[in-house]
Amino acid sequence: MLIIGIAGGSGSGKTTVSRQIVSKIHDKVAVISQDSYYKDQSHLPLAERQALNFDHPNAIDWELLTQQLRELKAGKSIHQPVYSYLTCTRSKTQTIPVAPAEVIIVEGILIFSVAKLRKLMDIKIFVDAEPDDRLMR
Repeated sequence: MLIIGIAGGSGSGKTTVSRQIVSKIHDKVAVISQDSYYKDQSHLPLAERQALNFDHPNAIDWELLTQQLRELKAGKSIHQPVYSYLTCTRSKTQTIPVAPAEVIIVEGILIFSVAKLRKLMDIKIFVDAEPDDRLMR
């Protein structure tokens, strides 16, 4: 199994790079998005949830993401969380089943900020784009 990490700023083209890889190797790849692993904030009022800084590493459940990536690497299927930006909560009933694959892509703006996650990656790609281009996207 090959684990590829794809990071870069918002709007830099991470998803486009991921899609290009998927288009070349179709059924041999699974994609894990950092966005699915935002911490559930359902215990806070909606106004407080919406005011949180989602661009800070503390907003992500790194333990779960790392654990699930290790499970995939061990040949086990996982249930990737589903996160709603509208309600700033993680679904308690809905997940995305992900089976082990020859290639696992992990993509997100902060995935290289956690050493134990970086160590699981065989290839690390940083997608760089001009800030004005990212803002336009």
